[in-house]
Amino acid sequence: MTATIGTHYQSGFGNEFASESLPGALPVGQNSPQRVPYGLYAEQLSGTAFTAPRHQNRRSWLYRIRPAAMHAPFALLPEARLHNRFDEAPATPNQLRWDPRPLPATPTDFIEGLFTVAGNGGPEAQAGVGIHLYACNRSMQGRYFYDADGELLIVPQHGRLRIATELGVLDVAPLEIALIPRGVRFTVTPPDGSARGYVAENFGMPMRLPELGPIGANALANARDFLAPVAAHEDIEGEFELIAKFQGRLWSAAIDHSPLDVVAWHGNYTPYKYDLARFNTIGSISYDHPDPSIFTVLTAPSDTPGTANMDFAIFPPRWLVAEHTFRPPWFHRNVASEFMGLITGEYDAKAGGARGGFAPGGASLHNCMSGHGPDAASHARAVALDTTRPQHLTDTMAFMFETRAVIRPTAQALALPELQADYWRCWQRLPKHFDPARREK
Repeated sequence: MTATIGTHYQSGFGNEFASESLPGALPVGQNSPQRVPYGLYAEQLSGTAFTAPRHQNRRSWLYRIRPAAMHAPFALLPEARLHNRFDEAPATPNQLRWDPRPLPATPTDFIEGLFTVAGNGGPEAQAGVGIHLYACNRSMQGRYFYDADGELLIVPQHGRLRIATELGVLDVAPLEIALIPRGVRFTVTPPDGSARGYVAENFGMPMRLPELGPIGANALANARDFLAPVAAHEDIEGEFELIAKFQGRLWSAAIDHSPLDVVAWHGNYTPYKYDLARFNTIGSISYDHPDPSIFTVLTAPSDTPGTANMDFAIFPPRWLVAEHTFRPPWFHRNVASEFMGLITGEYDAKAGGARGGFAPGGASLHNCMSGHGPDAASHARAVALDTTRPQHLTDTMAFMFETRAVIRPTAQALALPELQADYWRCWQRLPKHFDPARREK
């Protein structure tokens, strides 16, 4: 049976939430009383060190039907397409781009459909990021999963996902994201029959909202727009499978009940969903445009101030009004490395969605100090634009996973037929305009 009460979501990022699916299930006044209401077990789930500073500390108390320790021993599964082997191929300075991967032709659940494209670092060092694609067409059917290596940022591109977690249910559609904390158990169903998207696996410090500095108290992603689930427990017995990702490998254990049996919980270590349309974009209203850090939704800090282990940035619909300005993202080389995906529409620095272009569901990788920027067609369009008129970008949503370390593509990603062998040519058609006898203002 499944029980739930209250509203479907709770608002705010990093808040101390409290939720119960049976009235009075939450203990009053203490976290671990001698006897928990309804005969439940008290269990703390810690996402940071016990002694982490209060403003960084993440933990939740769970009141569940059975402790999480109740399952058979884990056995190592065969090598999967989901992994953290980032040393299989030399890291490359070449610009890389992939067409969208096809949806599966055979029954494939979310875990079976995860495919590692690239990454750096790993869970042992507790730094870096894994970058994966997913494509699925069936529910996980009695299989539950948790990632002991890192938190998961899920970015749907095609089809909705229903993510049932220990702390409640998240319904996530394209143009929304889901954040599943490290260690939280969940199962996934694609309500539309098939689904496809992107996943960032953050091995470092938990993601948080970026500091706003001179921007002030408001703009970018607002905490109130992040939605945490309410308690919704499953009291189901049977033959199930618990899959763990641990140190880059998948492990499987038999479990005789649903691990989503948390009847009540309180704390700030929780899954979230966020609607990307609620991002409050800012930009220049005079000339030029600020660095792309203004598009940061979430950041995972590193041990170097001002330098993230990973940033998640988006490029949403917006007005461009700066005059005498090259409005698309300019040509640049960056100390960070960038993995980009496209959820819908067209990215304003890359033309077209046909094969050979940057299409929804596709991806690109530009590593540290590798030159990139608008292709020839996008550059010509921007140079000819009448910048006395505002420009409204609509029906678009691109995103970027940016990391401080070089992103290493996996051998399986480099072998994909969707890898565009001629991506580099999109810049070769840029004409030479230089004329030392002519100066244009």
